[in-house]
Amino acid sequence: MPTQFTRRSLIRGITAATAVASLATGLAACGGNSDAATTTDSAKSGEVVIGRVSNGAATETTIKVSEVKSISAELPAAVKKSGKLEIGIGALPAGFPPLAYVGSDQKTLTGAEPDFGRLVASVLGLEPEVKNSTWENLFVGIDSGKVDVAFSNVTDTEERKKKYEFASYRQDNLSFIAPKKSTWNFDGNYENLAGKTIAVGSGTNQEKILLEWKDKLAKEGKKLTVKYFQDSPSTYLALNSGKIDASFGPNPGFAYHNRQVANTPNATRTAGTYSGAGASLQGLIAATAKKDSGLAEPLADAINHLIKNGQYAEWLKAYNLSNEAVAKSEVNPPGLPLDNS
Repeated sequence: MPTQFTRRSLIRGITAATAVASLATGLAACGGNSDAATTTDSAKSGEVVIGRVSNGAATETTIKVSEVKSISAELPAAVKKSGKLEIGIGALPAGFPPLAYVGSDQKTLTGAEPDFGRLVASVLGLEPEVKNSTWENLFVGIDSGKVDVAFSNVTDTEERKKKYEFASYRQDNLSFIAPKKSTWNFDGNYENLAGKTIAVGSGTNQEKILLEWKDKLAKEGKKLTVKYFQDSPSTYLALNSGKIDASFGPNPGFAYHNRQVANTPNATRTAGTYSGAGASLQGLIAATAKKDSGLAEPLADAINHLIKNGQYAEWLKAYNLSNEAVAKSEVNPPGLPLDNS
């Protein structure tokens, strides 16, 4: 599992149905290195196809969207001159459906995040070039200028604002997933974790939150066991076999998994949710660019154009994520506080 440049890291989903994750893993094994660009077909002018080759994660939807010259005029000169928006996704090796993963054609990086990047690029009048990498190399790519912006379920935090600038576009909600037959529920109370074994992704924001709860319980003389697994299939195998009681991660992926296994012996359910920014603040997912790049403002304006004109709602609906909508995109909104990021 990746360890971030600090332990205060971005949310990475331990999500995915095993079959879909296997497609992505197979591609990584056959292809390429961690920074390999994925296949990106150019949409017809004025149209972006959402949910293509999504393997059932989305309802395929064609969305009409064109360049807004008053917004594209805000772009930094170098980006505008290039004619491309280099979009970073940190989904290797296994991806995290429905947000980012290799599609049913076994080559195209699909999912809500790259699709949204393509919509934003269209408003900016730029050709989207989506590059898939490992979680660590996503940030190396931003820092080095190899990619312009990350659309990869990145949580806005005050710590990250030291290096990055943000344009928010979706609520950041975490959840616990448990076997359907389990009667355990989180109920928003960390004390309900006492005596449980919970899986979490290493170097993620949810790990930070979970370890804080573990420390609180330890001070009360109670034990919480935290487990780590290499990938989503391994996590779900542990859940199905009873080696763990639940897993803690991004809500979209767990909701997707629940639907995928609903009619199987390994059915799962959501056993509680929590804001990715903690108890006192609604977490936000944001487009992430290098600090002082000049990209946050045009990105936010492009997102707000999509919100105002209905394409944003169409995108969320296609991926069954309408409950994570934001009313507007903000540049560097309040994020997870420094003492909890």
